[in-house]
Amino acid sequence: MRELSASLDQLSEVSDAIVQALPEGGVVILQGTLAAGKTTLTKAFAAHLGLDEAVTSPTFSLQQCYGEQLFHYDIYNHGLDHFLALGMFEELEKEGYHLIEWGDETLATLLKSAHIPTIKVEISKLDETKRTYRIEDA
Repeated sequence: MRELSASLDQLSEVSDAIVQALPEGGVVILQGTLAAGKTTLTKAFAAHLGLDEAVTSPTFSLQQCYGEQLFHYDIYNHGLDHFLALGMFEELEKEGYHLIEWGDETLATLLKSAHIPTIKVEISKLDETKRTYRIEDA
């Protein structure tokens, strides 16, 4: 487990820690309260990968793709069952990084049984500009 405290302008350090934990890509389960900064971290991660695309929350679209190496999901509105019913689990087998907002232990268990490399990043809000990022195996 690795824990980092970072302000918004230090998210490249958190992004680098994610790449170190998953050097070949895999799934990153993003956890935290509403407005903790899950999409903000995804924006910083995209920039860290050298992607110039505007990153937006996939709350209503379920999935956003950025280039061929970054996939962003949000399962808050419809839940894991809906995500699975749509066949989205197969998407997670694609090469690249898959950042999933609101993933849970059930998802982590499914990913582990499918041998998909997975980590969890728990985001805790310290104040308006600073967060704690706890990175651990899922």
